[in-house]
Amino acid sequence: MTGRQQTAVSELQSTCTLQSMNTHSYGQMKSCDRKTPRRPHTARAMTHLAYQPLLPTANKYLQQKWDTASYALHRGKVKSAKPTVNMTPPKTYSHLTLRLKKQELEEEWATKIRQENDMLKGKISHIMRTTGGVDNRNDYEKKSLGKEKRQLELLRITKENQMILDRLSQCRPTYNVRSWHEDWLKTLKVMDSIARYPRGTANQQKRQERDSDQTEKSAEKDRKDRKKCIDQDQKISTDATSDATRQEKDSDQTEKTAKGKEDTEASEESREPSEKEGTGTEIQQEAATSADPEPDVPEKPISPGANENPAADKTSNTDETFLTSADESETNAIKHDTASPAEE
Repeated sequence: MTGRQQTAVSELQSTCTLQSMNTHSYGQMKSCDRKTPRRPHTARAMTHLAYQPLLPTANKYLQQKWDTASYALHRGKVKSAKPTVNMTPPKTYSHLTLRLKKQELEEEWATKIRQENDMLKGKISHIMRTTGGVDNRNDYEKKSLGKEKRQLELLRITKENQMILDRLSQCRPTYNVRSWHEDWLKTLKVMDSIARYPRGTANQQKRQERDSDQTEKSAEKDRKDRKKCIDQDQKISTDATSDATRQEKDSDQTEKTAKGKEDTEASEESREPSEKEGTGTEIQQEAATSADPEPDVPEKPISPGANENPAADKTSNTDETFLTSADESETNAIKHDTASPAEE
């Protein structure tokens, strides 16, 4: 089939579909619509009846038509309106993106580095191939261009200073200090003769008061030091006496205990032979006692703390009296020593 034939077939098919649609819609139409077959009424033609305008109008159809036209015009203006703010992206310039100058500088820098690397390689290869050498020697001697001039200037300055010093040492003073001092002494004499009160009395009184205060303070300090020394001496003496008395008491107690032990041992030794002899003489004593009884003699009560040896008691009493007298003499000597600085 050719192209024309195909178009004709497609047109026929479209006409057939339109006819079928019209027949279908005609069968669904109401009875009122079927009365006027010459003017078929569609749904689009009847929309103006349901239109509700904002303002009262005589013809709804025209009002709808005008409102749609104005709305279409409004929509066209909205579409064609330009924005007040430019939201489009900025232009891109090629010279900013490429940056040919930067590329050129980078290439130059790379070539320079490459050249330096090649030079280093050549030097290293030369050192490896040969024994190597030093090329940084500098035999230049330091020289000063203005050395002689500075030396001459220094000599000139020293000569000038020496001349100034000689002048100052040889010049004589224009003012006489001795005459000034004599004049001042004369003025002091005149002031003393004119003044109502002599000069320097207040200062002398203050000095005397200071000296008296210092002497009093020094005297009080000396007294305190003496008292401290006396108290220390008394303490030392009391400690010595107390130690001596304690030692004497301890020695007395040891002697007493030793004597008591000796007495007890002697009494035990005397009791043993007496007990042996007493067994044989008990009968004779009983007979004698029964024959002539002895008169009753009161026995002396023996206290538990009393000493059996009276000689030991006498010696202890004499020692105690000797100690008390020695203590009294030492205390009197201490009192005399303490009283002597106060009396002075």
